[in-house]
Amino acid sequence: MSMQHAEIFRENFFRENFYRENYYDEKSFSGKNDFPAQELNLLLHRAFINSPFYGEKLKKAGFKPGVSLDYECFFRLPFTEKHELRQAEPLAHLAVPEEQVVRIHSSSGTTGKPVVIPYTKKDVDDWSEMMARSLQTAGVSVKDRVHITPGYGLWTAGIGFQAGVEKLGAMAVPIGPGNTDKQLELMIDLKSSVLIGTSSYGLLLAEEIAKRNLQRSICLKKGIFGSERWGEKMRGRIKEILAIEVYDIYGLTEVYGPGIAIDCPYHQGMHYWSDYLFMEVIDPLTEMPLPPGEVGELVITTISKEAMPLIRYRTRDLTRLVPGCCPCGSSHPRIDRIVGRSDDMIKIKGVNIYPGQIDTALMQAPGLSSEYQIVLTRHEGRDHMLIKVEKDPGADGAGLDKKVEETIKNSIGVTVSAEVVEYGSLPRSEKKTKRVFDLREM
Repeated sequence: MSMQHAEIFRENFFRENFYRENYYDEKSFSGKNDFPAQELNLLLHRAFINSPFYGEKLKKAGFKPGVSLDYECFFRLPFTEKHELRQAEPLAHLAVPEEQVVRIHSSSGTTGKPVVIPYTKKDVDDWSEMMARSLQTAGVSVKDRVHITPGYGLWTAGIGFQAGVEKLGAMAVPIGPGNTDKQLELMIDLKSSVLIGTSSYGLLLAEEIAKRNLQRSICLKKGIFGSERWGEKMRGRIKEILAIEVYDIYGLTEVYGPGIAIDCPYHQGMHYWSDYLFMEVIDPLTEMPLPPGEVGELVITTISKEAMPLIRYRTRDLTRLVPGCCPCGSSHPRIDRIVGRSDDMIKIKGVNIYPGQIDTALMQAPGLSSEYQIVLTRHEGRDHMLIKVEKDPGADGAGLDKKVEETIKNSIGVTVSAEVVEYGSLPRSEKKTKRVFDLREM
């Protein structure tokens, strides 16, 4: 965890131009001025008293009830890690009597044991308020008919969006995922104006609408997509086919669910609800806080969550705090789009690579579509990376393989093999698209 490694980590991201530049003023942001000292100290005292988990954790860190922590002291508190939530029994981290729990949700468990998250009535109401704000920020109004495709049940997405739509006063169409024929039938018959889902499912539906020549039959004006990192090419493809404005929405089950941040019509970062959440960005290697504008791992503290508050929770999502004021005039601060995760790094031929770097590099090669796969294999002790990427509809594929290989080499410094395939030949998903296939240990 040397400073040299941390600097290399940051340089890898800036070198690949993940972020838009020059739309903020570095001097107009002061982290100390935005530090909610009173609210966070109330949270610390409440968690110390009511949560056995945090009572022990804060006690070991030297926290004492009655002592208020300032800006510098807060950043010396220990992080909360996901493995700490996984290792405990369900509801072990409750900070309220069980009788006050009105609902539970669960993480997907795709990277390990699912985490059970309890909610009080206030937690549910607060989440609905944040979701309603998010929808309103994206321009959704009571006149809209909102087509909700994320799943229901233990996953937070479906019911979270529905609660926000209803609180806002718009019309919810809670169809959930799957059954594309029914999706399109309802979308047309009900004249749905807003589409909500994962970006992968948004692309699947958009392509199906184009295939069936239904563009003139739908009434969509906006698309709100989240749950996975998605690049500019996918964003552009959905916008092109459906002729809609698209918005990034952010959230995670451990921290309420989706709706804790969203971008506004200026698309210069996602506003997060700072009266409910405190966000910081750290260097994932040194674990030191980073100033606004520098990319690192997002850490979230829930200011007012009752059932299961989180203090300095490491999300593993990579972003940066966006300094300055947004042109939209909102007073709520921003994080930038999620570019990946600190734990999805690929190490090949001695080089550390993030899938987002591949995505960004592919944007530089003309004639390519948004869909790609990274296939890692090992032959005779040597690692090999194959990039499978679709070409644009009607594009001439001649020489594209070589162009992709050169682009990756020039951008990232790694020699890869490329296979450009026909548009639509890579699988589409109703949930999240799997892009990395590591076959080296199989």
